[in-house]
Amino acid sequence: MLNKNSVIGVIGSGAMGSGIAQVAATAGHSVFVYDNNESSLDKAESNLKTSLQKLVEKQKITVDQQNDILKNIQFVKGLNQLSDCDLVIEAIVENLEIKKKLFHEIEKILKPGSVLASNTSSLSITSIAAACEKPQNVIGIHFFNPATLMPLVEIIPGVATDPQITDACKSLIDSWKKITVIVKDTPGFIVNRVARPFYSEALRIYEEGIADMATIDWAMKEIGGFKMGPFELMDLIGHDVNYVVTETVWKQFYYDPKFKPALSQKRLLEGGFLGRKTGRGFYNYAPETKLPEPLKDATLGNIIFKRILVMLINEAADTLYLRVASRDDIDMAMTKGVNYPKGLLKWCDEIGVDSVIKDLNGLRDFYEEDRYRISPMLKQSFILKRKFY
Repeated sequence: MLNKNSVIGVIGSGAMGSGIAQVAATAGHSVFVYDNNESSLDKAESNLKTSLQKLVEKQKITVDQQNDILKNIQFVKGLNQLSDCDLVIEAIVENLEIKKKLFHEIEKILKPGSVLASNTSSLSITSIAAACEKPQNVIGIHFFNPATLMPLVEIIPGVATDPQITDACKSLIDSWKKITVIVKDTPGFIVNRVARPFYSEALRIYEEGIADMATIDWAMKEIGGFKMGPFELMDLIGHDVNYVVTETVWKQFYYDPKFKPALSQKRLLEGGFLGRKTGRGFYNYAPETKLPEPLKDATLGNIIFKRILVMLINEAADTLYLRVASRDDIDMAMTKGVNYPKGLLKWCDEIGVDSVIKDLNGLRDFYEEDRYRISPMLKQSFILKRKFY
């Protein structure tokens, strides 16, 4: 079973794959990184050396630690060079068919008993595992970007995953000084499910003309205490990632209107305006362009903040109701995975479930959309006068 001497393989040398490899190597493991694009592999090796040198200069690590990490990582150009790995973590494009094909191939190369993990943010682990002869050895291990800095890792067993492998993976990632949460194999897992209203409700407010992007971002930061506003964050993540996750979750939940994507974001994706990475998304990041100023109206800001917050709380409550994860893991995931100022279920206790339900009822009555239906978990809490904590 997995331990401190386990050999780790990483498939994909992009930002996520390289970050996972660095984390594992820092923990003392021998790590093999494979990518079918040799130029990407060379770039990843160069970037790793640069980032480690910066850590030395900032006195975050010593020169000896730098050398140990570099010694622990090998960048390989053949998939068969992963044959001795005890755990292989895939971090490639978010495409189910491509992942299934890869898992089918890599399983034939690995030694018996090796664990295959996907770093997918929203695709079904069970579906990926179905491409393998031994689906019991397949699991989801979802890191957050940047993997070297973000503490949270979601551990997602599929329907067929051996419980011993789940326990072993959790123990191993814990030993890498990460915070792990166990999640049921449902679309978006915890973070990418619960966080959807942060974007979708902000987009709805914007599309209705209630407030502009800068004002919505200001309200969520200044009044809500979030580190970034939804439009800033979508531009930072990239619409090729953020929109695709939203659409994937929506489709996997049988087109549930709660998760319906926004046309305004889809148009940006279609136009190639992907956010900061292309110089334009919701905002224009050209050097000569000044970012718009928000309307700093406290009354309007509170309306925006509360509307988005109650939708987030509602989704967190539904995630608990459907036993996707425990209360503590849901709140932990949102504070450690996406840096929310508070756990949403704890936040519900603070403002009162009656207040949350009142606001959700108001939205549902006005729009008459199933999007605003109230989680049975919130209703139970209200009826029984029960808090989450």
